[in-house]
Amino acid sequence: MAVNKIEIALKEALKKAMIKCNFVEDYEIDQITIEIPKEKSHGDYSTNIAMQLTRLLRKNPRMIAEELIEAIDKKEANIDSIEIAGPGFINMFMKKDALTSIIKEVLEEKDDYGKSDAGKGIKYNVEFVSANPTGDLHLGHAKGAAVGDSICRIMSAAGYDVTREYYINDAGNQIYNLALSLYARYREAFGLDFELPEDGYHGQDIKDIAVKIKEEIGDKYLNADHDEMIAFFRKEGTKFELQKIKDILAEFRVKFDVWFSETSLYEENKVVPTIEKLKEKGFTYEQDGALWFKSTEFGDDKDRVLIKSDGSYTYLTPDIAYHLNKLDRGYEYLVDLLGADHHGYINRMKAAIQALGYNSDQLNIDILQMVRMMENGEVVKMSKRTGNAITIKDLIDDIGVDATRYFFAAKAANTPYDFDLTLAKSKSNDNPVYYAQYAHARMCSILRQAKENDITIADHFELLVNDKEMALLKHINEFRNEIADSAKSRSPHKIANYIQRLAQLFHSFYNDCYVIDKENVELSMQRLALVEATRITLKNALNLIGVEAPEKM
Repeated sequence: MAVNKIEIALKEALKKAMIKCNFVEDYEIDQITIEIPKEKSHGDYSTNIAMQLTRLLRKNPRMIAEELIEAIDKKEANIDSIEIAGPGFINMFMKKDALTSIIKEVLEEKDDYGKSDAGKGIKYNVEFVSANPTGDLHLGHAKGAAVGDSICRIMSAAGYDVTREYYINDAGNQIYNLALSLYARYREAFGLDFELPEDGYHGQDIKDIAVKIKEEIGDKYLNADHDEMIAFFRKEGTKFELQKIKDILAEFRVKFDVWFSETSLYEENKVVPTIEKLKEKGFTYEQDGALWFKSTEFGDDKDRVLIKSDGSYTYLTPDIAYHLNKLDRGYEYLVDLLGADHHGYINRMKAAIQALGYNSDQLNIDILQMVRMMENGEVVKMSKRTGNAITIKDLIDDIGVDATRYFFAAKAANTPYDFDLTLAKSKSNDNPVYYAQYAHARMCSILRQAKENDITIADHFELLVNDKEMALLKHINEFRNEIADSAKSRSPHKIANYIQRLAQLFHSFYNDCYVIDKENVELSMQRLALVEATRITLKNALNLIGVEAPEKM
């Protein structure tokens, strides 16, 4: 969907021309493709509509293009001239005021520039991170947090109704072992003998939590009933670990609307009715004492166990209940961001929601590929601070939130990624986040200089005719489309690419066009307006991936 005013005007003009030529009447406007040519000589905008119509009209595309050019209302579409190129491309050169009008739009909309209603308020639930509350968030969680939050920011800007959700795995063996580990450290805090479980947690954070509990409640649970002790330390351990997760995510500029507890599925009796519903629909069977789900009927490679022969649930069972719960809450689409080892999870979960009466395309599972941390050309696996796996805290302390988030957002999430720590720390134009932030700081510096020289921002732009100015304007004008496209494909890296191109075009403009010229104040005022429009656009774009736009560097 085009949300760019110039593109909409061109598409409408081409549609009217098609009707005038008796070509078609029911051609959808969004089927018309408008692009910005790489070569300036090929116009400001170009379309291949003549080639698209060839099969339908059984005519030579150049002949179609000639008829369309004759029929198009150039004045209404703000077109200065039109040419035919190659097999039938229609190249359109715009009147300058068609492009410069975007400046006023940006200056008026400010922080809202780039937003649209492309998503039509469609309700999405986006679940990401969802790490077990048993320790620090590590490298994979950092990528999930950066990508997931960026997706939500971008989708919200594009007009989708987005809920950010974190699924708290607080009902399994890992939490039981957390409770036992915490109880062992609680005994240790009193100088008593203690035994850590085989799969227990040995981190310093468990010791710290145990000491806090001792200070708060004394020896109350030293000789408590086992079930009572487990319930208490499960609750306290989860609470402390979850708060630690919330704190580090907030520092990483990531917040959630919903923190959903797995335990609540059992407390609110959501799991058994889900199994019963599958049984009623005939999608289960018993074999070898276990209950199986007929997932192969929906394209899975094999059927899946729901209840094991010992009566316990597989991990899939509460997950099905959870996804049914999300859909029953009224979300039209669900998005799960999962790690690289979850490919097999996709078909079985899509099978489950189909069996429960929903469509498979209502569940979208985006797989995040592995990240390798590289420094000076070598793989880095351990934290310098602790000697353990690299955490979000390590990345924040080492290279900062901005660089971490930018680097994760800048690469397609479904491809393996080598994260270059050396580059992320460098203060050079080779570092993409530094390059983009420096562009913003430079714009702020120009605006400060203008203020010192009593040069204000113009509200008319007829003197902006330089090719570098036009290239910058066209890119600014594409921002809404870029957000809409990035939201639709859930691809934050497209915004990072947009940012790099915007910074590049600005630096090119700055090197070619003298902005503050006391000998030509009128031109300075108009160029200043372009600088401010570029600054707003860049700041808004950086915000979409959770990166700050500094005023000084």
